[in-house]
Amino acid sequence: MTVELQVLGQIELRADGTRVDLGHARQRCVLAVLAAEANQVVATDQMVDRIWGEHPPRRARQLVSNYLSLLRHLLAAGGAGEMVIQRRGGGYVLLVDPEYVDLHRFRRLVAQARAETDQARALNLLEQACGLWRGEALAGLDTPWITTVRQGLERERFAADTDRLDLALRAGRHAALLPELTARATAHPLDEHVAAQFMLALYRAGRQADALDHYQQVRTRLADELGTNPGPDLRQLHQRILTADPGLADLGAGAARPPVVPRQLPAAPGVFTGRVPELTELDRALTTVAPSLAVPDGEVRGLQPGAVPGNSTAAGTVVISAIGGAGGIGKTWLALAWAHRNLHRFPDGQLFVDLHGFSPAGRPTEPADAMRRFLTVLGVNQGALPPDLDALAAQYRGLVAGRRILVVLDNAATAEQVVPLLPDSPTCTVLVTSRARLASLIDRYSARHLPLDVLTRAEARALLATRLGDQRVDTEPEVTNELIELCGRHPLALAIIARHAATRPAIPLAEFAAELRELGPEMLDHHTDPTASLPAVLSWSLHHLTEQQRTVFALLGIAPGPDIDLPAATSLTGLPEAQTRKALRVLEDHSLLDRHPHGRFAMHDLIRAYAATTARDHLPEPVRQAAPERVVDCYLHTAYTGERLLNPQRPSIRLNPSAPGTRPHPLSGVQDALAWLDTHHPHLLAAQHTAAAQHRHHAVWQIAWTLGTFHRRRGHHHDDLAVWQAAADAAEHLPDPTTRILAHRLLGHAHAELWQHERAVAHLHQARILAEHHRDPIQQAHTHHALAWAWEQQGDHRKALEHARRALEFFRTLDSPAWEATALNMVGWCAAHLGHYDIAREHCQAALTLQRHHNDPDYKADILDSLGFIDHHTGHHQRAIDHYQQALTLYRAVGNTTEAADTLDNLGHPHAALGQHHHARSAWREALELYHEQGRDIDADRVQRQLDNPTPAPDSVRTPGTTENGRGAGQAD
Repeated sequence: MTVELQVLGQIELRADGTRVDLGHARQRCVLAVLAAEANQVVATDQMVDRIWGEHPPRRARQLVSNYLSLLRHLLAAGGAGEMVIQRRGGGYVLLVDPEYVDLHRFRRLVAQARAETDQARALNLLEQACGLWRGEALAGLDTPWITTVRQGLERERFAADTDRLDLALRAGRHAALLPELTARATAHPLDEHVAAQFMLALYRAGRQADALDHYQQVRTRLADELGTNPGPDLRQLHQRILTADPGLADLGAGAARPPVVPRQLPAAPGVFTGRVPELTELDRALTTVAPSLAVPDGEVRGLQPGAVPGNSTAAGTVVISAIGGAGGIGKTWLALAWAHRNLHRFPDGQLFVDLHGFSPAGRPTEPADAMRRFLTVLGVNQGALPPDLDALAAQYRGLVAGRRILVVLDNAATAEQVVPLLPDSPTCTVLVTSRARLASLIDRYSARHLPLDVLTRAEARALLATRLGDQRVDTEPEVTNELIELCGRHPLALAIIARHAATRPAIPLAEFAAELRELGPEMLDHHTDPTASLPAVLSWSLHHLTEQQRTVFALLGIAPGPDIDLPAATSLTGLPEAQTRKALRVLEDHSLLDRHPHGRFAMHDLIRAYAATTARDHLPEPVRQAAPERVVDCYLHTAYTGERLLNPQRPSIRLNPSAPGTRPHPLSGVQDALAWLDTHHPHLLAAQHTAAAQHRHHAVWQIAWTLGTFHRRRGHHHDDLAVWQAAADAAEHLPDPTTRILAHRLLGHAHAELWQHERAVAHLHQARILAEHHRDPIQQAHTHHALAWAWEQQGDHRKALEHARRALEFFRTLDSPAWEATALNMVGWCAAHLGHYDIAREHCQAALTLQRHHNDPDYKADILDSLGFIDHHTGHHQRAIDHYQQALTLYRAVGNTTEAADTLDNLGHPHAALGQHHHARSAWREALELYHEQGRDIDADRVQRQLDNPTPAPDSVRTPGTTENGRGAGQAD
């Protein structure tokens, strides 16, 4: 059975000559999308965008699925079994022999013709190709995507017709061609090649005067509309017609033997998925035309380097797109995929050279050597090649001038390799790939830099599905997702894993995930083929670095935290700041490091793992030990400064001197400290792990101490538990008993924050026993205070009050008025929960009086919050609102979002009691948002119930003891 899908006209499907009804326009549009990308997966989101544009219906994805189901049925019922639509890799694919689709048959015939050396056979192929057109492509369909595709196909048709007419003129068919050439000259009055074809046909038909007259019309129109003169080729043809050159009787419009058409592109990637935005950006770079060179009907004549919409650039230059990215990220794949999809745009050929800038060979290709290869391919006899680079370049530029040629310069090391190979013709396009950011190419030649990052999750899954099959990928979706994350969505890493899995079909994907989890980059190595080894590919990026830069690269692999800024990097390297900044910039330029906003630098996980391996295998032990010590000290000493700014009333601890070369970051005030701690919180957690691995026990517990106030104010309860567990372990190796007491007390406090009451009390009792054994009244006081709060959390207010009073007695004997105020507030808080409101108010008022002498806004807010609680429960609702508002203002001023959330929660109740439901709901909504941010799900659920029922019972309030609520539960000394 003969099946043909036709898109070069109205979209039609014919089986044995019988037309198959494809349904309504939207359904035909779905088939057109798949036909244009035959045998390539089209993501569902892409389908939606191409069918509806910017305004898809609400159920667009379901509609696509419905249309495809109907199309499958129509294909099967119509006898088109050779065409199959499958769901694959997050999208759909039309599996079909390209010969059954007229568009792909057209492109195949055109490509064959352009590669054919026999002009008669080439002409025959082009006539077959152009005969496939039945009218306007995709006629009857109208979407933004269809319009773009239609315009592109019209350009392909125009280029093929141009080539066909050139060959037909050479074959002496000028008389038969005159009607077609007359119509083309009318439709394209500014196209000089069309004008040349028409003038030659007129001259050969004995109409010399008409040919000369047409030249004058073109010259006048070019001057009037574009402000330019005809090009040298058309001027030369005019002169030869004027002098009746006998050579015009036999030759075509070029008046010379046809130039050699180079076809140097390597094969397209066998499997290529995703990269739609990057392919689109390359298309946009190619089709951006300066206003002075615009041509009617969308034909591209002069292409400008790196031009952007709305910008005009000087004529006579060439489009240059530079694809940059890390090793194995897919730069060459992208370049070749785009080039093969756009072969029709470069009918005069494609030149390709691997410049070996980053390869196992180690020695980059010299520009002169690349130039000689180009010239040889372009038909120049090797014996006639000049010896020096300038002469080679001149000959090269002369041969490609005015020709529509694509030049792909792959794997460049430097701009110096690239510049001599740039054509000097606006009809040429250059595509460069490099791991290095070719700064001077961007600065001097307006190259459009296209950075290539890792794949999206959908693209990564599509890659695995395409190579392993949907069934295998869908069978273990969680394992597939884990593999994608373990590979960091890095294309080469995914390809290597896919190769492992494809060649071992009986092995479950879970085994490969386990190996990758255990071995890391080692599993992505290949001992005999370096191009199939991610570590080897990454290692080539280091060849162009200095020894110092390679050391910085390796050290970044073992730096604690997800990324790093300049102060921390300066401490890590031990270099002056200027040298560190330069090294970071070089690594960034070589795609080994990414710069993020706010001066932060990060590595892809696999690159970082390789850097860590480099550090382990190649750095001397003293260097490898000293660098983490410096950066840990940088974080520790900066965090200590931040803690002192946040909580100046807290008794200080003594830090060990920082390692030589450490440069802590200066902090100027409370807001600066909070901002730094918010940003560097994950780095401090990682720094504690690093310190523990190096057995730096003092640093381990000191990091936990410096995070105390910050954790309390920001609600990082789980992190607080983790750092104090590590601190307690470290304290066992230290001789100072106070350190062990403090660690157990604050570890107990962290357990209490997470409702782990038994563990909390166990650690707090251990702290109390140690404090009593070592006769340390300060630690006894703080431990009783912490026990009061732990029992209050549990709801045992009598035990809580007992410990609170013991703490108050200790603080009074210690003559510590600030902590006495905190203990008074705790006594008042516990008494209030037992219904002893007069006693509670008396203690809280006394606490407020003492606090006024010490000016600690955080603890003052705690007391005001307690007074608000007492006032609400004694019916003084407006006074409660006033106290809560004052507390809230102070909490916000010091960045204490944890207590602010609780106070907002409390504030809603007196508003509700007064019938002010709008204010109550406003406070609860804000509290709910903060609880969600802090991961406090129990509190969030309770507040949501309050919002759902805004008129609770008069005595309703947050369940006592759900959080510390600012009672000062011994979080600090």
